[in-house]
Amino acid sequence: MSESKLSAIVPLAVTDHRRDILGFQYVYPVVSRRAGGVSVGINLNPNNACNWRCIYCQVPGLVRGNAPELDLVVLEDELGALLADIVHGDFMQRSVPETARRLNDVALSGNGEPTASRQFGDVIDLVGRQLTRFGLLGQIKFVLITNGSQLYKPAVQAALARLRELNGEVWFKYDRAPVDGYSEVNQIALSAAQIKRHLRAATEHCPTWLQTCMFMLDGQLPSEAEVDAWLALLAEAMAEGARPAGVLLYGLARASTQPEAPRLAKAPDAWMQALAARIEGLGLPAKLSL
Repeated sequence: MSESKLSAIVPLAVTDHRRDILGFQYVYPVVSRRAGGVSVGINLNPNNACNWRCIYCQVPGLVRGNAPELDLVVLEDELGALLADIVHGDFMQRSVPETARRLNDVALSGNGEPTASRQFGDVIDLVGRQLTRFGLLGQIKFVLITNGSQLYKPAVQAALARLRELNGEVWFKYDRAPVDGYSEVNQIALSAAQIKRHLRAATEHCPTWLQTCMFMLDGQLPSEAEVDAWLALLAEAMAEGARPAGVLLYGLARASTQPEAPRLAKAPDAWMQALAARIEGLGLPAKLSL
């Protein structure tokens, strides 16, 4: 099963993050701008369900909901097959642009919020076994890409502590400071207090980077007031004990599939660079992906 699907893979590109590119149910490879190489993705939400609906999201058919019951045997088989082809086969030569032929990480991402899965902790352990099997433990990153909404739960916090032991890090979504308890970009009721509480929980249990997507909406860049509020809330979180490692600042690279897609456009490079400089003014590294 695994070998035939892997041999038929099309070349990877930063603009193509299809979850079904191998024909697998849960596991998929991508060339990641932010990672600077190949990232092996694990999709815990193959039902396209998420508890947020970010207006720049590329997931087609996105619906509100939680992750389904996962077949962990299938997931582990798929992950083992892909890692075997990367480590022992010719996957990189066959499928990856020459400049990106480096395995950077295994990432829990996919088509929804991974920490919403009741099997989240089991998946952390499963990935740990496979990293050990292929001699990758401590050699590559193990990344959780999350909106942070479930980080108040003790079980999720315990899983983050295990992630840290596996050379893990968290990428915590923080796109805009909420206005009147709502985030237009993420289409969710959200308070400043929640962001600060969840970010502090993340940084207490595992190294954590913020991930922030900036873009134009209806031909307008985020206003100065919006940027000031974003920076101020981050500064407040840090003053209250959050210790992020830095900010992954990125713009639009792939088309949104949400109703707002026609309203979105890429922010100018110079504006993004200026924002990165303001972030660094808070004492945080800013990794910019234009």
